[in-house]
Amino acid sequence: MPCPTAFSTSSSSLTSVVSKCVIVPDQKSTLGDLKLTVSDLPMLSVHYIQKGVLFNLPPFPIETLLSLLKLGLSQTLSHFPPLAGRLVTDSNGHVYITCNDAGAEFFHVTANGNLFVSDVLAPGHTPDCVKEFYPFDFDRTVSYSAHFKPILAVQVTELADGVFVGCAVCHSVVDGTSFWNFFNTFAELCRGANKINKRPDFTRDSALISSSVLKLPETGPEVTFDVNQPLLERVFSFSREAIQKLKATTNKKRSSDNGDINAVELMGKLSNDTYLKSWLSRNNNNNNNKNNQNDKKTGEISSFQSLCALLWRAVTRARKLPSQTTTTFKMAVNVRHRLEPKLDAYYFGNAIQSIVTHASVGDVSSKDPRWIAEQLSVNVKAHNDTMVRRFVGDWESNPKCFPLGNFDGATITMGSSPRFPMYDNDFGWGRPLAVRSGGANKFDGKISAFPGREGTGAVDLEVVLSPQTMLALESDSEFMQYVSN
Repeated sequence: MPCPTAFSTSSSSLTSVVSKCVIVPDQKSTLGDLKLTVSDLPMLSVHYIQKGVLFNLPPFPIETLLSLLKLGLSQTLSHFPPLAGRLVTDSNGHVYITCNDAGAEFFHVTANGNLFVSDVLAPGHTPDCVKEFYPFDFDRTVSYSAHFKPILAVQVTELADGVFVGCAVCHSVVDGTSFWNFFNTFAELCRGANKINKRPDFTRDSALISSSVLKLPETGPEVTFDVNQPLLERVFSFSREAIQKLKATTNKKRSSDNGDINAVELMGKLSNDTYLKSWLSRNNNNNNNKNNQNDKKTGEISSFQSLCALLWRAVTRARKLPSQTTTTFKMAVNVRHRLEPKLDAYYFGNAIQSIVTHASVGDVSSKDPRWIAEQLSVNVKAHNDTMVRRFVGDWESNPKCFPLGNFDGATITMGSSPRFPMYDNDFGWGRPLAVRSGGANKFDGKISAFPGREGTGAVDLEVVLSPQTMLALESDSEFMQYVSN
């Protein structure tokens, strides 16, 4: 049966909890306490991350599935001991993860035959029932709560013809890179792997470690945005062909007739996507490599920057703000490879910083799309080791929680990444049908970028806006011409 959208006034639940238990690692942890870094600490005031994947029903009973997932989770926690631990604050005010094997919570929930895969994937606004695919006990839970609640909770929701595996995890413990490495490993071990391919790195000796203390209220911090603001949410899908056309338009050149992809650009964007790697192995990319070298000389705008520029322009128009107003585009970036020496690619924890780009509403609404993309591109390229360390120094001089939200009504915040290997999560009966997030950290202007299911450069944007702005965006012909759903 169809379920209501996020703006619906219906509050009736379509799901019910069947069982709940605690899963502990199958091996005792030997990992010591891990100190939270200047990238972890600001996240104490934001909600737990809520991300998950939708599958068709497996070809075996639900009881078999639950046993498989519980065993796999127990094995995975042995490789990721912090996720079975808790946060602790010492007498000096420093916050640590203690890997005490306290365990993660595991929920089995049923939709009682009321929900189908088609309800979740229906075109249009994201249905409100998706929020029920995450543990109710962790709804709007602030990350500081991991001092007295599990760092991780997993929920398996049984639909009439599918299953959703969703996680709620403390954002002060993981960023997107760490989370999807955990999730990929979880799936890998459920498939019967004897060893894991991407071992997390728990080293704590980088420039992100600090002696500065973040002072917090005795009751802990709160989120910095209105959790009750009416919102609409929609996943806009952009095919590879549409994005290539958009990139060509931004760079004012014709799309290649054969639809060739810039292989270097895509490998940078979706380097963990095994399906992309398979596609590239079947295609000769010598010409694309030459094109990429030319791109660097001419300063060509990338596909993703072109997409961000399109979105920023369309949302700014939809908000109908005065032309002299300043609008802001915030983009979370991975700093693992930007630091010198570089962090391990699978460094466990937060290693992200927010790049902020400002422009006037008039400029974003009226100037050439390339100009908009260039403003984003310049700031991203400039975020090197020096800039990362400057961000660290600025935070140390004034430790504070991350101010998440849209305080002036003119801000867009881009999170997640099409680089993340979200569709590599095959637990043993096939790839996911879709990726969806819960209700955590949602506010007007929050955008999350996911890889498209078909890989090879497709991108999905999960867009959260005020109802009036969303409806105006959906009427923007320049934006919607590139949308495939």
